Amino acid sequence: MKVILIGNYPLDRLESMERFAQMLHAGLTEAGIESEIWRPRVFFASRLKSTGSGLGKWIGYLDKWLIFPVLLRLRRMNGRLKKTEVRFHVCDHSNAPYLAHLPAGQTSITCHDVIAIRGALGHQDAYATPTWGTGMIYQKWIFHHLGRARRIAAVSRFTYDQLDELARREAIERGEWQVIHNAFNAEFGPVADPERGELLKRVGIPPEASFLLHVGSRHARKNRKLLLDMAASLGSRWAGKICFAGQPVEESLMAHARSLGLEDRVIQVIKPDHRTLQALYTSCEAFVFPSFSEGFGWPVIEAQACGTPVIASTIAPLMEVSGGSALHADPADPTTFADAFLSLSDEKYREEVIRSGLANCERFRLNRMIRSYLKLFRIEVPELQYERPA
Repeated sequence: MKVILIGNYPLDRLESMERFAQMLHAGLTEAGIESEIWRPRVFFASRLKSTGSGLGKWIGYLDKWLIFPVLLRLRRMNGRLKKTEVRFHVCDHSNAPYLAHLPAGQTSITCHDVIAIRGALGHQDAYATPTWGTGMIYQKWIFHHLGRARRIAAVSRFTYDQLDELARREAIERGEWQVIHNAFNAEFGPVADPERGELLKRVGIPPEASFLLHVGSRHARKNRKLLLDMAASLGSRWAGKICFAGQPVEESLMAHARSLGLEDRVIQVIKPDHRTLQALYTSCEAFVFPSFSEGFGWPVIEAQACGTPVIASTIAPLMEVSGGSALHADPADPTTFADAFLSLSDEKYREEVIRSGLANCERFRLNRMIRSYLKLFRIEVPELQYERPA
């Protein structure tokens, strides 16, 4: 038995999807299943550093949608593969068109969210960047193949329900779909002193600093502005810093910070390495995740694994992922986030939230996720091979 995982195009720089593919590969190997990752090769875009936008994106499309489908079909004809029972799994739903080039009965796909698809179809609650013309056609093309997949793993019940709603609207007959929660895609845990202090100093944060943390991009749906409004609502009751880790702080967000008199309290840590990210999670007073739209919400459990209380939006996937172990507040009302934060000043309650978060993390161990994927792939493996601790 062998599982071929279909990964992402390298120049797209989709780090979370690469980690997901590597996580599946490692888990399958741990379960005693031979596995490898096939990715689109870089041909036409060999002189480019990225294919994120402009002409580079279109050149990358040649590699992804012209060359790779041909290679998929050729590699499937490999003599050694023909002698082996093979399963194919597309790791990212945005690559759903590859399903047309793989044997339907042996292939499955993971749907991480339908945010871009719903945005292209005009759903305002997706909080996705509007797509027009070719972008809208592109997302509809992805959904055309995704909705017709025989076996789909949705990373949350919320994502499953949204996908099911779209399929019903398009009168698509649903296949064998199931919810398989993501596992941790890397090791997360508290970072002890003195290492933690050294890591914070390197990014300009004094070890004793009090700060709130947000991790993520500057997409509108991430709602980074709320942290500033939350700090303004706290007023003199809290005088700490607001740290944005991930993409650089956009000028509009800094302008808002200036208007609130908070410019000097904003810290940005651009694309922290993994150990620094763990140190940030470990050190913040609270991790604040006020998203308007998510498919799963990895940062919620990442922060909890580092022993940090989480305040997240009341949107469905985040409440599903926290399982009631985080504090939840209205992403349109910063005062509710401020009130939740102030409740953590009760040390006994804070410790209770932290303990609950750590217990919640047990639901997202790799061996549990792999067990579910093996069922999706219709592969039977003795339990002892994948019941070992992650």
